[in-house]
Amino acid sequence: MHLPKSLAQLIKELSKLPTIGPKTAQRLAFYIVKSPKDKVQSLADALLEVKEKIRYCSICGNLTDDDPCTICSDERRDRSVICVVHGPQDVLAMERTREFKGLYHVLNGAISPMDGIGPEQLRIKELLARINENKIREVILATDPNVEGEATAMYVARLLKSFDICVTKIASGMPFGGDLEYVDEVTLSKALEGRREL
Repeated sequence: MHLPKSLAQLIKELSKLPTIGPKTAQRLAFYIVKSPKDKVQSLADALLEVKEKIRYCSICGNLTDDDPCTICSDERRDRSVICVVHGPQDVLAMERTREFKGLYHVLNGAISPMDGIGPEQLRIKELLARINENKIREVILATDPNVEGEATAMYVARLLKSFDICVTKIASGMPFGGDLEYVDEVTLSKALEGRREL
């Protein structure tokens, strides 16, 4: 297909995004071409702004534009409970339930030897430091119900056995092999309620 060079480049760049195949990238590119210049400028500004302003919270590892993040700064949160998740998108999923009132710890990944990701690439040391420095009574492991998530949960649970705290895992009301960020609020709420000690 003969496309102008700049349009072909836009399609190529859009197709690099997760879950965006060549056809979707092409549709998006043509939509952008047809859009008014001010709308395209707003999109470009938003992309640049997110790259310039978004960083990781120095406490929990969640994405934020203020450090510490709004959750870590909220004095109404239960500071004795930490929910451990894989990524920032999982924090959003948990917050949508409006059930969890504690703090979070984002590992920014899961143990996956096939992908070359070991415990040292995750924010596990930071979790242990938080538990040492604060009066934590419970750590909830809310990792994805897949091989990597289960391996990560078991590894973290083993490390936490030396602490005098309750370690629980969210119940498996979630499908095995699913991703936390795609689970609906009711299922996630029930999984949180039915967590068990490890």
